[in-house]
Amino acid sequence: MRILAALGVLAFVFLSPRATAEEITFYSYRIVNTYPHDTTAFTQGLFFEDGALYESTGQYGTSGLRKTALETGETLKSVSISDTLFGEGSVAWDGKIIMLTWRSGAGFVFDQETFAKERTFNYAGEGWGLTHNGARLIMSDGTSDLRFLDPETLEETGRLTVTFRGKPLAKINELEWVAGEIFANVWHSNAIVRIDPETGVVTGIIDMRGLLSDNEQAAGADVLNGIAYNAGEDRLFVTGKYWPKLFEIELEKRTP
Repeated sequence: MRILAALGVLAFVFLSPRATAEEITFYSYRIVNTYPHDTTAFTQGLFFEDGALYESTGQYGTSGLRKTALETGETLKSVSISDTLFGEGSVAWDGKIIMLTWRSGAGFVFDQETFAKERTFNYAGEGWGLTHNGARLIMSDGTSDLRFLDPETLEETGRLTVTFRGKPLAKINELEWVAGEIFANVWHSNAIVRIDPETGVVTGIIDMRGLLSDNEQAAGADVLNGIAYNAGEDRLFVTGKYWPKLFEIELEKRTP
């Protein structure tokens, strides 16, 4: 199948004898708008809130949180974290921004308006992506499990295993809650998966190949990572690590 090359780490599941095309809905995309994106940003978390984009970035020595203007890509506010920490996913909740780090087992809570750090919290294992469903935070950790966190105490309250045609799907990365579903990047894949939040089953795959030109890829762009959704206007945005552009897209169904 043509889609196999795009999915990388997902390809083995397509070869399962249990797999049938009817089980998964496949999508391509149409670019609606293109916006500038900071090529120094190693994008880890991305979300849309109050008319602006928020982005958390990784890499030791350059990790932090920023608020940017969608149209221009201008940084409106930013804060850095310790050079000894590797920033990961982030999400807004009740006037706060919660941000994860990779292998330090520590996360931070910032005031959304001032970016002042209010507290630190801890968790076992790695931190990757973060979103919420209106009631609980949803966290990925690089495995096939999604963790649910109480948004006030930040204590874990449950887990859900993501499965693709009956098999656990690991390397779930950046997360976004989109109209009742979990959209997720898969590390080192040019695909976004759509996850049923009740069962963990992958119900759809979005083939994201071709967003950047060969020249842009060669100039230092890294992997696809970063999904943001403006629920009020039903607008979906994607980007990647060190990418020069952020794209507003619409999904189109396709055959595998």
